[in-house]
Amino acid sequence: MKQPIEFLKTTALGGLFVLLPVLLLYLLMAEALGLIVALAGPIADLFPKGTFDEIKHPVAMGLILIMGVSFLIGLILRSENGRRLGHWIERTLLGRMPVYSALKKLTTGFGEAGKEGAFKTAVLNYPAGEREIVYIVEDHGNGYLTVLLPWAPAAFSGFVKVVNQDRLEFLDANLGDVSRVLSHWGVGVRDLLEKKTTDAQSSADPSEDVSGRGVIP
Repeated sequence: MKQPIEFLKTTALGGLFVLLPVLLLYLLMAEALGLIVALAGPIADLFPKGTFDEIKHPVAMGLILIMGVSFLIGLILRSENGRRLGHWIERTLLGRMPVYSALKKLTTGFGEAGKEGAFKTAVLNYPAGEREIVYIVEDHGNGYLTVLLPWAPAAFSGFVKVVNQDRLEFLDANLGDVSRVLSHWGVGVRDLLEKKTTDAQSSADPSEDVSGRGVIP
């Protein structure tokens, strides 16, 4: 009697270990695709009413709208007048909103690792020898930094802590690299830690704007 029950249990568990990752991947993909459509909504609202009512592939159209508007804005910012207008808008309007500054630093952090004006990734060292991956949110300019201790797999939720910069090492990895590892429950942390790390104090840029307001490049 025990053998059939054991067979059923081990077989079901084996299938479950395959099925669960597939279901989780499906849910993550569905959420990402839904986010693309939601982000493209305000852009679509700028067009005449009914323009996109018959769209059969909203995700593809959403990507086209987002990339198209991004290209146009980038094209405008390449000109001297466009760059001046961008600086003025950010300095007088957008830069005064804390949420804009935070979101800009967040999105910039997905590009080049350690880029000025972006969230940076680092390792927080504890006296007992433990190490924790963190995002550097803000440099106070007095030897302390605000860091976010992210959770897994929710890579952009966690605790905020103020720490001494001597306890931090910068990672040679951008937000995309680290968030991908955290979303996989830590699989790949070893590869991240093998990348070159530098002391936070020696790597800090003294000219960096610590007020949290960035400048359109």
